[in-house]
Amino acid sequence: MAHWLYKSEPFKWSWDQQVKAGAKGTHWDGVRNHLAKQQLQAMKLGDQGFFYHSNEGKEIVGIVEVIREFYPDPSDATGKFGMVDLKAVRALKKPVTLATIKAEPRLENMALIKFSRLSVQPVTDEEWDIVLSLAEG
Repeated sequence: MAHWLYKSEPFKWSWDQQVKAGAKGTHWDGVRNHLAKQQLQAMKLGDQGFFYHSNEGKEIVGIVEVIREFYPDPSDATGKFGMVDLKAVRALKKPVTLATIKAEPRLENMALIKFSRLSVQPVTDEEWDIVLSLAEG
């Protein structure tokens, strides 16, 4: 299973809204970056990812799961981009802030730091485990 990170501005779509969507989840649309599109295309059913509040909060707050693989995004008039559907799995015990991630030497190569503007990012198994341990601490 692969791991991912999904960035969302809370005023547009928050963790609380994701949770309220329940088991039916919601689509992750509006991606207009080709690298992020490739990440979406690589996602498989059951893959999990971190839900990250960008701009406000700047922290990982929960875990989501892919419940529908890549399909066309109807909001894209060009037909080049797509989306996946996600459902909330659980909130983290303690949010993990960007400052905490930057301060952790083992996470220095994490895409969240290196490619800060990318809205959908891969997370390695090691990074996943480290972030989870920071959330439980």
